[in-house]
Amino acid sequence: MAQDIVPIELGLPQGDVVTLWAPRWREEGEDWEAFLGDEEDLYGFPDAAHLAAFVRTVDEHDLADHPAWPVVPKLTVEELLPDDEHQYDLVGVPELAAQDPDTWTLDELAGIVAIVRSLADVCELDAVNDVLSAAEGFDMLDQGTLAFTGRDGERRWTELAETIVERWDEVLDAIDEVVAVPDVDDAALAVATEELEKFQAEAEAAEDETDDEDEDTDEESSEEALAEPAPVGFWGEVGIDPIKIVTDGAEYYTLRCYLDDAPVFLGREGKIDVFPSARALSRYIASGELGDNDLAEVSTWEDVVTKATDGSLEIEVEEDNTYVLQGLSDDLAEGPNAIDPTQLDLAVELLTDTAEWAGDDSVGDALSESESLGWLVSFVLRPDPTRLVPSAPFTDEVEAWQKLVNAFEDRLETH
Repeated sequence: MAQDIVPIELGLPQGDVVTLWAPRWREEGEDWEAFLGDEEDLYGFPDAAHLAAFVRTVDEHDLADHPAWPVVPKLTVEELLPDDEHQYDLVGVPELAAQDPDTWTLDELAGIVAIVRSLADVCELDAVNDVLSAAEGFDMLDQGTLAFTGRDGERRWTELAETIVERWDEVLDAIDEVVAVPDVDDAALAVATEELEKFQAEAEAAEDETDDEDEDTDEESSEEALAEPAPVGFWGEVGIDPIKIVTDGAEYYTLRCYLDDAPVFLGREGKIDVFPSARALSRYIASGELGDNDLAEVSTWEDVVTKATDGSLEIEVEEDNTYVLQGLSDDLAEGPNAIDPTQLDLAVELLTDTAEWAGDDSVGDALSESESLGWLVSFVLRPDPTRLVPSAPFTDEVEAWQKLVNAFEDRLETH
């Protein structure tokens, strides 16, 4: 199955360069991955205008046989601009390693290391692979903060940071050596440069207009805030959210919060305590029968118990904490146009949060863009004009999704 071709930006010692990346796809029984280049050269361009001029006029390169390539020469310069998610500052990695391993640092570093691995594999950069195998932390970045907490986690992060300080220049040098800037057609470049300048001018004008509107809005908001602060409510004060889960067979209520950005559910050992109604949940908390549960670690948990005990606890679920799994398998079977992106996004959030809390990697693995289900999900949640529309049948994707849902439902401890 073909995947998309993605514009990316690499921050290198020679400067920022723009190129194209074809994430792993499967064709004729084999897995492939590629970058825009030719033989040993990785093509890097100073901006999207040079990239556009090249793809519109040159037919011989490593991506020419990619199933999605016929779409690329038709793209506008704007569509060839790398988005924020695909901008990788390789030069800034030592600065990241000098910070604490919080969620944002690990997410950014994980993305950079992932693209560096791809570059090393495609361009056969043994020196890069050697550095990435020198510390186990490189393999655990996508596991989040849990992998870098506690005594072992601190040791792992220290080892990773020291390796980066001592050897990251080897990575930069190896990649820098294979980057080449190919010649582009002058006429095509002139057209593309005009497109880029026009887009930048329009974007700047729109930003100025937005800034003016934001200033007016901020002034109004400030006046309103001074007049009457918006109430956050009990659940906002305690930092715990009531959530509602709708499956094909039932509706459930439970609680969840985030500690240091890590999800924590009402339950323990990977089992979530769920209830058929908000009232049943409140009564059970008041009964004292819950016993040990992971939410008891939250400093405000006793406030919840106190309100439940005196009968004043009101459990109201906000819309963005309502997770509907019902019907998604049928929608997936029909394809992207039948899927509600908001419903799917929330469902993915629920499955991902639950798996992270339970220490289960299966959800992350199944939703990886290198897997057919992950590619379909990413197509729906992150539309991109360079992507080929996934084609039916979606039997494998539905089967993989249902497996995740079944595993999630097995975690529900109904009361």
